[in-house]
Amino acid sequence: MEESIAELRETFRTGTTKSVSWRKKQLRALLDLVNENEDSIFQALDQDLGKSRVESYRDEIGIIKKSASYSLSCLDKWMAPKKGELPLLFFPAKAEVMPEPLGVVLIFSSWNFPITVALDPLIGAISAGNTVLLKPSELAPACMSFLTQTIPRYLDNKAIKVIGGGADVGSPRVGRLVLTAAAKYLTPVTLELGGKCPAIVDNTLSNPSKAKVTAKRIVGGKWGPCTGQACIAIDYVLVEEKLASTLIETVKKYIKIFYGDNLKELKSISRIVNQLQFQRLVNLLKDPHVAASVVYGGSVDEEKLVIEPTILLDPPLDSEIMNEEIFGPLLPIITLKNIEESIEFINSKPNPLVIYAFTENETFKKRILSETSSGSVTFNDSMVQFLCDSLPFGGVGQSGFGRYHGKYSFDTFSHEKSVLHRAFYPELEPRYPPWTNFKLAFLKLAYALDYFGLILLMSGFRKS
Repeated sequence: MEESIAELRETFRTGTTKSVSWRKKQLRALLDLVNENEDSIFQALDQDLGKSRVESYRDEIGIIKKSASYSLSCLDKWMAPKKGELPLLFFPAKAEVMPEPLGVVLIFSSWNFPITVALDPLIGAISAGNTVLLKPSELAPACMSFLTQTIPRYLDNKAIKVIGGGADVGSPRVGRLVLTAAAKYLTPVTLELGGKCPAIVDNTLSNPSKAKVTAKRIVGGKWGPCTGQACIAIDYVLVEEKLASTLIETVKKYIKIFYGDNLKELKSISRIVNQLQFQRLVNLLKDPHVAASVVYGGSVDEEKLVIEPTILLDPPLDSEIMNEEIFGPLLPIITLKNIEESIEFINSKPNPLVIYAFTENETFKKRILSETSSGSVTFNDSMVQFLCDSLPFGGVGQSGFGRYHGKYSFDTFSHEKSVLHRAFYPELEPRYPPWTNFKLAFLKLAYALDYFGLILLMSGFRKS
């Protein structure tokens, strides 16, 4: 490890990674890595998580191709210094803001999206001109093996290294450990931690066609991403009592259409990552009051590590399932007298990574935006915000801090250095007595009126 870091630091000092040609070469090589090894990636994701080829392409391979291509097309613009505006006080002068790489970057990736969460931040770090130490999650061993064996064959091994082993990262608890360690060295950190992401559903359910669309998108946003083992998966749903039965029946319909209704023959759905996580989820359902709230599903297959898509209606609010991130295929539906109570309900819990709200009520939308805090908000859909390179992705509070995706990844791994260019001339000496009170009065006027600031600098009156 120490030898690897030392080599990365030495490589960065040579300035190799700062050139636009090196950055573009690495991004093209990363695209080649993905394009030439699709089948190996499919196999690794199936081996680790039981992901279907469609899910693997949608959530992993396709995202990396899109992200790398987008960064390649924008890199020249991102790297170019930006003109800085100066007040007349500084004339004659010019200013610019220049992005420069931070240096050696350490990336911890997670097991639920072991290709995406490893390579997407890597794209940002390369684009910004850094050297990188990448640590894949050992809880997805096949994907970790693929990355450790393949990356050195495609990318500059003096600037980009991959290591295996170590603890997995992705919870607030582990995030605190990382942040504490980084603080000793004043190292900047970006943490994406997740949390309990709610979905709010208002009376749009009264419209049959909109109820179908809402149910489809809830089903896709809960069980589609790694069977709910995702930081941006819907964790629970808030709906008015009078509409709960409509929502449940419509969601059940699309679960059966998307995944089937037989535990032994479920299709297009991932499995639980390991025995430990499987048992954790099973234990959530063992609480008698929680078990009594199950209205659909609940069956488990311990041998295959599969849990049937499960709906719970009003489990106890003090139960573990309602106070810890579920990270699995269990969906609590919480009923309210009035849907506007959802704002208070969400605010009673730590900041979520995402709030999903199905509503066309513009006043309610404004309340959600102004009265809640979350990493992002998506109206009338789920998950799609993660696919947008033009939008920042990240949390706030307990759901993390910092952001990445597209230009935001480039910014995360860069330092914006301000540069000011001044001229030596004109430079005039003052022609009047340097009276302190007079100088102070003139200085106040100079800052109040920018034109006099020009006179102040040209006359050399800034001297004390």
